[in-house]
Amino acid sequence: MKGSLLVLVFFLIGCLLGIADMLPLDKLQGNLTLYILYALMLQVGISIGCSKNLKSIVSQLRPKFLLIPLATILGTLLFSALASLLLSRWSVFDCMAVGSGFAYYSLSSILITQFKEASLGLQLATELGTIALLSNIFREMMALLGTPLLCKYFGKLAPISAAGVNSMDVVLPMITRYSGSDMLPVAILHGLLIDMSVPFFVSFFCQL
Repeated sequence: MKGSLLVLVFFLIGCLLGIADMLPLDKLQGNLTLYILYALMLQVGISIGCSKNLKSIVSQLRPKFLLIPLATILGTLLFSALASLLLSRWSVFDCMAVGSGFAYYSLSSILITQFKEASLGLQLATELGTIALLSNIFREMMALLGTPLLCKYFGKLAPISAAGVNSMDVVLPMITRYSGSDMLPVAILHGLLIDMSVPFFVSFFCQL
C-alpha cells in the first residue's frame, strides 16, 4: 500500500511540474522513455534470475498450477475487452493493452506510451499510458485490501489471480496469511509467469 501511494505521489508531482512548465521539454521528448523502458526490462530479468529459491520452488510445482496464470490472463483480457463497450474513445485492443499490465503499472504504462505514440500521437498515447498506470495501481491496491474477502468468498486461489504480477512480491505476505503457506510456490510461479507475459501481451495489443 505504501509503495502504491508513493507512486501516485510522484505521478502527481510530475503532473504539477508539467503544468507549471518547470521542466525542459526538449530534453524530455527525446529517448528518455525508451531508456527507462530498457532499464525496467533489465530489472525484470535481474529479479527473476536472482531468486535464490527459484529452483526449490519449481521443484514443488505441478503442471496443473499453470492453469492459474492462464485463468488470470484470460479473465483479465476478457473483462478488459468488455470494458471497451463502455469506453467509446478507446478500441477493444487499447483496453486489452491496458489490462495486459496485470498490475505491473510501471512497465505497462511506459510500454503503451512508447508503442502507441506512432499511431495515436504523443498526447493520446500518454493518456492511454496514464490510464494503464492508474488502473494497474488500483488493481494492486484492491488486491492488498481485498485479499481476506477474496479468500473468504472465492477461494484461496482468488487473491493470487487478483494480484497479477504482485502475487510474488507485494501481495505475497497477505496471500500466505489468508490462503495458507502451501500457496507460496503457486503464488510465486504465478507472479513470475505473469511478469514475463506483460511485455508480450502489451506490445501485441498495441500493434493491433
